[in-house]
Amino acid sequence: MNTIQTVCTPQLKTLHRGKVRDSLRVDDATRLLVVSDRLSAFDRVLDTPIPLKGEVLSRLSNWWFEQTADVVPNHVIRAVDPIATLVREVVPIRVEMIVRGYLTGSMGRAYDSGVRTFCGVDLPDGLKPNQRFPQPLVTPTTKEKNDREISPAEIAAEGWTTAERYAQMRDVALRLFERGTRLLAEKGLILVDTKYEFGLLGDQLILIDEIHTPDSSRMWDQAAYDRDPLQVEAHDKEYVRAWLRQNRKNGEYPVALPGDVVRETTRRYVEIYERITGEKLEISSEDPRARLARNLAAAGL
Repeated sequence: MNTIQTVCTPQLKTLHRGKVRDSLRVDDATRLLVVSDRLSAFDRVLDTPIPLKGEVLSRLSNWWFEQTADVVPNHVIRAVDPIATLVREVVPIRVEMIVRGYLTGSMGRAYDSGVRTFCGVDLPDGLKPNQRFPQPLVTPTTKEKNDREISPAEIAAEGWTTAERYAQMRDVALRLFERGTRLLAEKGLILVDTKYEFGLLGDQLILIDEIHTPDSSRMWDQAAYDRDPLQVEAHDKEYVRAWLRQNRKNGEYPVALPGDVVRETTRRYVEIYERITGEKLEISSEDPRARLARNLAAAGL
């Protein structure tokens, strides 16, 4: 199956190539956001692309943007291809708003090692792995080459944004998490933790990047969690992270994935898309590069 790892065109200037997304300039107010099949884990992009991953992330994010537009405005103008969306140009706030509903993942591992304070939030002793918090926690990180945990007081002191803007971002992030939790519960899924990114259009707070995808969020099956909270499997790229941890040698993670892991990762991404949206992902035999070029030409881009 064909994949897209990078996108460039002589008609549009490449503004930024992130871990997964490529941004291209359309005009001063608009950019084209293209979601590639690249996969990032442990702060590096793997050499092996995942077929259909970009399409799943793009389609699913746009579905969620529609479901949450009444909570906060977002940057979407319109989709021009299954992996490409026209978005409004905003000034990004270089802080990721991490919202956690359960003690798991990196926080769970740190807690097991004795850490009790996370981004200014103090946790009590005696919590169990994968335990649900009474209320979701917000644990922000910086948007740098290597993301760094940071407290709200440090965010203001270091000039990432103002205390007032951070308070707004925190409120919106919690409301988005509540919306995601409710809608996923209807599908028998738990929104375990996730991240949100924001920007400014003038003085207006705008939701950007992605929302509630397998790349940005940890999701569990509710029935599986009820059976055994310690053995529940995540419906996200934790499958790949777990394989990388199991195959780590001399402290280094593999840079490529074997074929069976790639195929299973694609299957999982497609499955979670169809479960959340209730829509079947129609898989085209057309080369995605040819399709993208055709759709960009049709859109006058």
